[in-house]
Amino acid sequence: MSFFKKLKESISSKTENVTKQFRDGLEKTRKGFIEKVSDLVIRRKKIDEEFYEELEEILIGADVGVNTVMDLMDDLRAEVKKRRIEDAADLQPVLSEKLMGLLRDDNSNELHESPDGITVILFVGVNGVGKTTTIGKLAHRYKQEGKKVLLAAGDTFRAGAIEQLEVWGERVGVEVIKQQPGSDPAAVMFDAVQAAKQRQADVLLCDTAGRLQNKSNLMEELNKIFRVIQREIPSAPHEVLMVLDATTGQNALSQAKLFGEKSGVTGLVLTKLDGTAKGGIVIAIRQELNLPVKLVGLGEKMEDLQTFDSAQFVHALFAGLIKEEESEEQQG
Repeated sequence: MSFFKKLKESISSKTENVTKQFRDGLEKTRKGFIEKVSDLVIRRKKIDEEFYEELEEILIGADVGVNTVMDLMDDLRAEVKKRRIEDAADLQPVLSEKLMGLLRDDNSNELHESPDGITVILFVGVNGVGKTTTIGKLAHRYKQEGKKVLLAAGDTFRAGAIEQLEVWGERVGVEVIKQQPGSDPAAVMFDAVQAAKQRQADVLLCDTAGRLQNKSNLMEELNKIFRVIQREIPSAPHEVLMVLDATTGQNALSQAKLFGEKSGVTGLVLTKLDGTAKGGIVIAIRQELNLPVKLVGLGEKMEDLQTFDSAQFVHALFAGLIKEEESEEQQG
């Protein structure tokens, strides 16, 4: 069975709706990346040095990351030799298979939840990456699952951050626990945990400040928040999610490196994937950080926050080629 066929089968149990969200959300990356590869294959029928060089440029242009691209090229060369591939067109399924391998993660992409009591999820990330929007969309998702959700407005320094979270709270129909702007974020968290206990909430989603100017202050603040939460709920936080803006490409990667090392991050959220042709950044991040991508933002709508799924991701990128292969088989 061909790799594309296997790929299609691996996502066949997923709803068509989710498949469509990945396909639509990754359209720009598909155009900027896979269609360039297809074009290269048509122009250069033979696999030679020039072919490899162009392919390397396309991959780097899609923000797959230089180190990852170098390893991938070595891998492809070895595979071409081993399988004695001469025709460039035969390399596409091999490339998709390799990309899938780079994205695959043995850890589950599902969010950890508390088996008994309140699940606490902490969000970190610099301003402007879509942190508050992600919190709002995740609150909506949990609410759809019938869970009781509370939001904690712990980003007390950024002008308008509390109001922004309140707007989401109203849209989703979820209560926001807050204090005055400028107040101590750890105090807000204390209030929020107490409120979650009193109201018998299932999930508490906590926003935190995103100022990177003074990293040591930020880390101290996060540590204080951790201590306050853990005193009240020893197993919490159950996830610390770092939110990154996919449209910033390599910049998102360096932010994650800066931040992720010390702040106890357990997983990543990549927002605005629909707004960039550089969706390869997901691969770079997966390779260079030992952190799972848990959620991806694939559009503006409430439902467009999806659990990351490597098979859906690769399927969405190679959708055009999969269709081609199918129609060739039907004609054949």
